Amino acid sequence: MKRVLFLLFLVSQLSLAKVPVWGKTGHRVVGEVAEMHLNRRAKKMINNILNGKSLAAVANFADDIKSDTLYRQYYPWHYVNYPADKKYGEETPSAEGDIVMAIQHCVEKIKNPQTVPSEKEFFLKMLVHFIGDLHQPLHAGWAENRGGNDIQLQWFGKGSNLHRLWDSNLIDQNGMSYTELAENMPDISRKQRLELQKGTVLDWVGESHSLANQLYASVETGEKLGYEYSYKYWTTVEDQLFKGGLRLAAVLNNLFN
Repeated sequence: MKRVLFLLFLVSQLSLAKVPVWGKTGHRVVGEVAEMHLNRRAKKMINNILNGKSLAAVANFADDIKSDTLYRQYYPWHYVNYPADKKYGEETPSAEGDIVMAIQHCVEKIKNPQTVPSEKEFFLKMLVHFIGDLHQPLHAGWAENRGGNDIQLQWFGKGSNLHRLWDSNLIDQNGMSYTELAENMPDISRKQRLELQKGTVLDWVGESHSLANQLYASVETGEKLGYEYSYKYWTTVEDQLFKGGLRLAAVLNNLFN
């Protein structure tokens, strides 16, 4: 009986592991960058809702709760998959929801004066995570390979896949902590920051989808990757983390204005 229960547990964990996510470090970078660009009012409101916790501290909450089946309804909210030649909305949306719907839902819940404090805290934590996910390009990939999860690769001689490569392999290989990565993001002007923060969630998902199309073309199944790939794409990783943080700050500043 114990062996059967263990096997069932293992299968459930493997199933959850297939759900696309940025790695923990990536999400914390997005949260830390956002924290640096919050206005005074947003900082105060967020501090009250999160009971003093930072955005980086709660950035992985939406992944952490995946082990609890009570939150199963939120699993599909981490991503959206649609064909390479389509725009978001041209395909029938999933009845289970997707990342665009998730972000909109979180914003509505937080804005609603009828939402109780515990729910506001929950949906703010989820929002922080989902905007991070939105900027991992393969969260807006293709359904036929589950956002790159089915494209098997070798990363420095170890088995991986295209999605995991962009979730965590590239970031972990860099070897920097989330605070080091956040502190070493580009020093840009206010004008440049506002330019990067422009657009809507639909614009941003389209941007990630276009980048995902490029990343699919960057590898072949079974390919052995390492330093050369990291050198070629590290700037792209940094750009996505940076934009994710800046745009999260923009959403929050607007939300608590």
